[in-house]
Amino acid sequence: MVGKRIKHLRSLKALSQAELARRCFKDPQAIERIENGKINTSIYMLKIIADALGVESKDVLDI
Repeated sequence: MVGKRIKHLRSLKALSQAELARRCFKDPQAIERIENGKINTSIYMLKIIADALGVESKDVLDI
């Protein structure tokens, strides 16, 4: 699941949901919902998250 992968990458970078949200210009609740699989997100948002985490998009998708 993409959300679990994002959460894992975020924890490896020692970032809080709030910090990741700030870097993505989103609210922390949006990151929480993505990580917990409560909402689907666009490929565009996944690119923003990857950039904020300092990883390639494929790393977020785990392909």
